[in-house]
Amino acid sequence: MKAPLRILVVDDEAIVRDSLGGWFRQDGHSVDTADSAREALRRCEPGRYDIALLDIKMAGMDGLELQSRLLAADPALTIIMMTAYASVDTAVRAMKAGAYDYIVKPFDPDDLSILVKRAAEQRSLRAENQRLKQSLDTAAAPPPIVGASAAIRHVLDLVQTVSATEATVLVSGESGTGKELVARAIHAASPRRYGPLVVVNCGALPEGILESELFGHEAGAFTGARARHQGKFELADGGTIFLDEVGELSPKVQVELLRVLEDKAVTRLGARAPVKTDFRVVAATNRDLQERVKAGAFREDLYWRLNVFPLALPALRERSEDVRPLAEHFLTRFTASMSRKPIRLADEAAAALAAYHWPGNVRELQNAIERAVVVTRGDVLEASALPLAVTSGPSHPASGSLEEVERAHVEAMLRETGWNVSQAARVLAVDRATLYNKIRRWGLKRPVDA
Repeated sequence: MKAPLRILVVDDEAIVRDSLGGWFRQDGHSVDTADSAREALRRCEPGRYDIALLDIKMAGMDGLELQSRLLAADPALTIIMMTAYASVDTAVRAMKAGAYDYIVKPFDPDDLSILVKRAAEQRSLRAENQRLKQSLDTAAAPPPIVGASAAIRHVLDLVQTVSATEATVLVSGESGTGKELVARAIHAASPRRYGPLVVVNCGALPEGILESELFGHEAGAFTGARARHQGKFELADGGTIFLDEVGELSPKVQVELLRVLEDKAVTRLGARAPVKTDFRVVAATNRDLQERVKAGAFREDLYWRLNVFPLALPALRERSEDVRPLAEHFLTRFTASMSRKPIRLADEAAAALAAYHWPGNVRELQNAIERAVVVTRGDVLEASALPLAVTSGPSHPASGSLEEVERAHVEAMLRETGWNVSQAARVLAVDRATLYNKIRRWGLKRPVDA
């Protein structure tokens, strides 16, 4: 048997109060009655009742005003209005103002029992829906943005400000600064958080494949297209699409993307009619898009379409006070994921981390801590467990051009990994093809003993 309901009956006629009270008690419910709106307000503390039945026509304060006050005090309260035939229009107005339903006098006990049962089921579904939403919020919550520096607090303030809007966001920053993490935080705090978050790496796919991934295709649109394929913009309907490395888009895809952003509709490859889709765009780049616009490599109209709300992420070297909190955050995460006992960060290791320049930013720090946890055998992470580039590299970048600094860092990372190009590329947060291109361009040679 389901738990009994807590019911309040408000009517200025004693016979109505007594009849309803008797019926509901026979059904096993707990019932209180009130002969006026004032009495009901004195009784009805938030959470005390599940359902309130209110007579519309009462001396003094009527049922409509009482409903308004009760719902203001307890929004979870389910209200059923009681009315005569002459006041049905008023009862409909009450439903528009938040009442669950109304019933017309004189009552049939069976009809009333059915109505109350439906109201109880609706309350149960609403409560379950709220629990599911809370569970979903917890499960879908993005990893925290760790740090207390002024720079990261400013970023968090901007995230909070823009999340409640539908504005397109352009996140910029060096590789490894956490652009996707910020995009996930914006989505999770937005009204679209129960919709999908669709992530597209615009720099990882060739032009032809990227077009199909973004916009979809019809069967037979090209060789190998055996069935209809929904693109990422369609899959993001009702949610957010995150366009990572948007600065790598080819001119052709830029034109198509601009049209989609302007029309909020996509035309699949091989299709004639566009498909409407409701999405919010968060884009990210580690390029200077304004410079690419000047160089003719990026469309100016697309740039302004994306740059509605710019959000620049600081490099880790610009918020050095966050290095230790981040390191300890990753240390806790990796010890847990590896089923290790807690490991403490030694002060010497923390000092080495704080002195390093972190060209790879937070991603490089994460990789450094993961490696250190792997090699640490005790309960203290010493400086010796950190990568060689962290403990023996210069605390500040060498003088010279940006390319010279980049070359020196790449060489140090290759030495640290024993010229394991795959591992070095992962630490540097670039793909292997990019790293091989840099090795060839700079004429770097693998040592014989590597």
